[in-house]
Amino acid sequence: MDLVRRFLFEALDVRGALVQLGPAWQQMQAGRGYGGTVGNLLGELSAVAAIIASTLKTPGRLTFHLRGHGPVRLLVVDCDEQLRLRGLAKAPQDLAAGPISELFGDGRLALTLDINQARQPYQSIVPLDGTSVASVFEHYLMQSEQTPSRLWLMADAGHACGLFLQKLPGADQRDADGWNRIQQLAATITPAELALPAETLLTRVFPEEDIRLFTPHAVSYHCPRDEEKVLEMLRSLGRAEIEATLAEQGEIVINDDICNQEYRYGSDVLDILFPPPARTLH
Repeated sequence: MDLVRRFLFEALDVRGALVQLGPAWQQMQAGRGYGGTVGNLLGELSAVAAIIASTLKTPGRLTFHLRGHGPVRLLVVDCDEQLRLRGLAKAPQDLAAGPISELFGDGRLALTLDINQARQPYQSIVPLDGTSVASVFEHYLMQSEQTPSRLWLMADAGHACGLFLQKLPGADQRDADGWNRIQQLAATITPAELALPAETLLTRVFPEEDIRLFTPHAVSYHCPRDEEKVLEMLRSLGRAEIEATLAEQGEIVINDDICNQEYRYGSDVLDILFPPPARTLH
């Protein structure tokens, strides 16, 4: 599993992608204690992030933030052009299911595209317009790309999957009813079927259509410890502030929320951050 498979309806000018996450999704949740609703929301967002990141044509990192003032305060997932995912949620573990408007309140979707070597990342912020993660992104894609798109998503403790369809500009000229027909067929898919192998799923749901299935792209969970980055951040604070924190608290604790990792340092970190000058022998 942990794949994105892109495909094309040859005679219709409709393209699509199927994402299926297993081990990578399980790694993202490990040790976090997410409840069913919170985990499902984060899994669905992870599936969307993998699909959209698979279309990046230049090296960079795509980040989605869903923020609100409801029970769900934050969902964040980012994914780079190598389809390396990471993410987190901030919400009560026992949250009941409900529409997006109830879960987030007056929420916002923020998309940030940080292209390598670009001076400034691109950012777009829009209201959460929709009742589900899928409908929020359907609306966003329609507004941003002016292209009709549909999403079917599912997530549970073991899998996060999604089917994406998008109507290309020449679709109506190729087949006036093609886009409508494909949507109706896709609407019959059950959540369990989204975890089927791509060939099996597409053949079952679209038996009469000519589909070109492209080479799969692997997705992974990527959140390695980065000690040097943390030390550089501490070094930037200056020796006086580090000494004051150690004197007050006895140690320095840094929490990396998105990767669910902790960094602890005692007084010996001073020699690491600010090594004494080398002695010169005469």
